[in-house]
Amino acid sequence: MTIAKATVKGHVIIPAELRKKYNIKKGSKVCIYEGKGGVIIIKPIPEDPIEESRGMLKGKPSLLKALIRDRREEADRG
Repeated sequence: MTIAKATVKGHVIIPAELRKKYNIKKGSKVCIYEGKGGVIIIKPIPEDPIEESRGMLKGKPSLLKALIRDRREEADRG
């Protein structure tokens, strides 16, 4: 655990190892909110959320294939 000190303006330094791990660079945006029990959460916001979410469902059943299969079954029935 790293302990950081707040400046007069409330600035807090994010440790280098966490900046590297979460790809936080100069100008990166972060979301800051309060969790349960008074915990302050700092969550990095990806520069391109669409690109960042690519492959998120990899290995899961294809929703497109399921939709096409359902449509074929409906067409066959009626």
